[in-house]
Amino acid sequence: MSISINKKNLKTEILAGITAFFAISYIIVVNPLILADAGIPAELSVFATIFISIIGCLIMAFWADAPIVLVPGMGVNAFFTYTVVVHMGLSWQEALAISLAAGLVFAVIACTPCSALLSRVMPQSLKYGITAGIGLFLVEIGLEKASLIEQGKNSLVELASLQNPAALLALFGLVLSLALYLRNVNGSFFIAIIVTSIIGSCLGLKSSVPTQINLSRLLDYHQIALQLDFSHIFSMQFLLATFSMSMILIFETMGMLEGLLPEKEKFKRTFSGSSIVTILSSLMGTSPTVAAAESAAGIASGGRTGVMALTAAVLFALSIFFVPFLSYVPQAAVAPVIIITGAMMMQQLQYIEFNDFTEWFPAFLLVVLIPLSGSISTGLAFGFVAYPLMKVFAGKANMLHPLSYCLGILFFIDLFFHACKTF
Repeated sequence: MSISINKKNLKTEILAGITAFFAISYIIVVNPLILADAGIPAELSVFATIFISIIGCLIMAFWADAPIVLVPGMGVNAFFTYTVVVHMGLSWQEALAISLAAGLVFAVIACTPCSALLSRVMPQSLKYGITAGIGLFLVEIGLEKASLIEQGKNSLVELASLQNPAALLALFGLVLSLALYLRNVNGSFFIAIIVTSIIGSCLGLKSSVPTQINLSRLLDYHQIALQLDFSHIFSMQFLLATFSMSMILIFETMGMLEGLLPEKEKFKRTFSGSSIVTILSSLMGTSPTVAAAESAAGIASGGRTGVMALTAAVLFALSIFFVPFLSYVPQAAVAPVIIITGAMMMQQLQYIEFNDFTEWFPAFLLVVLIPLSGSISTGLAFGFVAYPLMKVFAGKANMLHPLSYCLGILFFIDLFFHACKTF
């Protein structure tokens, strides 16, 4: 499919692409640092992040002709790192294999009539709850990386010492990021990361990345590409993680595209194209891609076609030459962006019907249990199990599609086996 563009609108589309790129450019820094907690070398995953973003944007440009930027997703990278690897104890190679399996499930759904069925059946409140819950989880992660909270002596968490230079630097970065963002400065987060990193260097605060990042590390890229481990493919852990990641990818992407796309007729190709890029991301050694919420910045600037995505792809390609600077970025510079991104994701709560307790309570469980349990899959399970139960208790059982009950049963099984593992 070729890109359709009126020549007089070409400038607008290119400017929209530049705007969208600078709005999401922080992912080049943030994603490798989050994946580093899973054991993937940041000096290698930074290239994977850039390469898959280029491919994703090109597919959006030439296949879907849509003003959407695809990058490794904030939220799903947290699931990849903190749920699959840290919480479940799997290796990052197994997590990549789970990403591939989840991507295949996503592709089957996206490329068949199942996508339309799921879109109709999936409760809107749970769609919004998933995004908000992952957002709250990111806020918690960001606060920890900012050294602003720590494990409490008499509570789960407590305020950390504000005498810590890293905490003070993170607070400065948060204020600067908010000031630039609210002033609608293009690339506000990226600029804030650079300024905060420079100040951090002057204060002697070093990056959490233990090794130097430079272009010569491209020769070692094979160490993370195609490194998928399927040795435990039939284990319950692998299957449950695949199921949970599939649900996150399908419903988060579905909700995001429904909210972003100015031309709804492009949904099918955009949705299916997103699923293909998700498969490729695991092969390239990074967490799954999603439609970036920051695409909205480009769309608001007039982006309506694939030219916007193509422009972003070109800029991602040029960013390869700036990767060496990543080794100078401390966690305190990245943390504010994670916090703000989480807060923006939590804005989805405004669309939930708070007056209908059968809608609000399942979403509430989903939102609070994701960060409190440290597991996105656990929050999903409680939300999807509670939803049909609430409708049954309220005498509204006949309002639900049978698939809603099937999803509830599947998530209950997910919960059951997770509970059995703890004994």
